[in-house]
Amino acid sequence: MKKLLACLIALAALTGTLRAQDIAGTWQGTLTANRDLRIILKISKDDGKLKAVMYSIDQGAQPINATSATLDGSSFKCSVDAIGGTYEGKLSSDGASIVGNWTQGPEPRPLTLVRATKETAWEIPPPPPPPKLMAANADPSFDVATIKPNNSGATSMQGLIMNGRNFATRNSSLGDLIAFAYNVQMKQIAGGPEWMDSDRFDIAAVPDQEGVPSSRQLRTMMQKLLAERFKLKFHHEQRELPAYVLTVGKTGEKLTKTQFPDSALPGLGMRPGPGGVTLNVRSAAIPEFTSFLQMIVLDRPVVDQTGLTGKYDFQCKFTPDDSQFNGHPPKLPPETDTTESSPNLFDAMQQQLGLKLSAEKTAVDVLVIDHVEKHSDN
Repeated sequence: MKKLLACLIALAALTGTLRAQDIAGTWQGTLTANRDLRIILKISKDDGKLKAVMYSIDQGAQPINATSATLDGSSFKCSVDAIGGTYEGKLSSDGASIVGNWTQGPEPRPLTLVRATKETAWEIPPPPPPPKLMAANADPSFDVATIKPNNSGATSMQGLIMNGRNFATRNSSLGDLIAFAYNVQMKQIAGGPEWMDSDRFDIAAVPDQEGVPSSRQLRTMMQKLLAERFKLKFHHEQRELPAYVLTVGKTGEKLTKTQFPDSALPGLGMRPGPGGVTLNVRSAAIPEFTSFLQMIVLDRPVVDQTGLTGKYDFQCKFTPDDSQFNGHPPKLPPETDTTESSPNLFDAMQQQLGLKLSAEKTAVDVLVIDHVEKHSDN
């Protein structure tokens, strides 16, 4: 009898373990952020490996493929690099729920997922149609542009975004705007008054043509704004300057083709968190990524020699130094006993992206300022 009882207990434990390991299916839960967001995670198995697709059904419900999904015992982990998010949780012994945290920024947020049935599953609405793009041959200008001083005391640009037809930049210097408009690094801008880097502005603007502009069209509108409102005039010179050259590493690139091919503009941002700063890149070509690096992160021009085409989604987590972010790297959360420090940017790019940044002198285009004025009143 004792042997029979022991066998039954062992069988029950084994059954629970097998049920826990069978994580494939549809899971759903509500994430509490600025507002409640319903999340659906569809998990499947392919050749013994887990795959996952995420839907935020209150934010358009566009399917987003997870970069990785693993189950180690009862510990489930899922990374969604396209939006810079990770989920970690514990699968219950009956295989009916996962209790964990979603992290997409400095602070994790609780998210409990429950296994959905046909009766309880939330409906996934069809994704919204892709945004209407501005005509490729359009030569737009800003129809309305408001420029206001920013006296917050912040020392670096806080944002530059295009949301639908609304363009906005916050705490930008004139040097920042010139660098963006002409796709150069600050050290490629010569001359100009001191206030060009010290005075800071907030700009809100709307294009004079319908549709979402491309990166080229957005830069064109900014060039016209600088000429009209700041009376900017300059000439080009070729000068040999210290630069960074980006190439593919010996082991080959480790990039993922974008899940958002219809995006007119790239998603380029960063977030500080435990152990380092994470660069989040979505639907970006490599030249757009190098533009972001030289404008926001690095202190010299970045020359793309990868030969890579297409658009990619990826993340890169690194520990910044004082030469980056214009000498004001983002403040990281205090380290704890469990904090894992990230490598420096150069090692992180090789390890995580398969790309190599090399410092060398090379000939680059320099914009020499001939004339500029403080912006005209709105």
